[in-house]
Amino acid sequence: MKPCNKLGKIVCRINQTSPFWRVKLLSVVFGFVIKFAGTAKIRIDALEFNTSKLTLKNRRRVQNHIGSVHAAATGLLGESATGFLIGLHIPDDKIPLLKSMHVDYVKRSVGDLIAVASVTPEQIEAMRNTDKGDVTVQVTITDAKGNEPVECEFVWAWVPKKR
Repeated sequence: MKPCNKLGKIVCRINQTSPFWRVKLLSVVFGFVIKFAGTAKIRIDALEFNTSKLTLKNRRRVQNHIGSVHAAATGLLGESATGFLIGLHIPDDKIPLLKSMHVDYVKRSVGDLIAVASVTPEQIEAMRNTDKGDVTVQVTITDAKGNEPVECEFVWAWVPKKR
């Protein structure tokens, strides 16, 4: 798929590097642009046009009082996994906005968390060719034991930058 914006072009260039450098470059670039994701040290393991895979290590800076990843950090991971995908398809004259997030915490997480999000070809088409709208993006978050401690759904909207 061909990039439709500056972010897509940057990701395409980074994805041409070796896997070692790809993860480091994607994580550093996005951590710099999205400050909160950088503070939490979210790692971008893969970012393609239809899927993303991000990891959040269970370290002190993101832990809650019981030693697992804090609820807010878990939400940030899901938001980042879906938001980066949305950002790849919104043209430069539009702005992506998180419209809503629904996160159900169903069990305590153990260890590091991995988020995998995806968008469909129909969603990509809508984002690239519609002046404004919204899409619902599912994301699966699993912990070190392979459990899904949360069930998430994020609704992202886009609108023209200038009204």
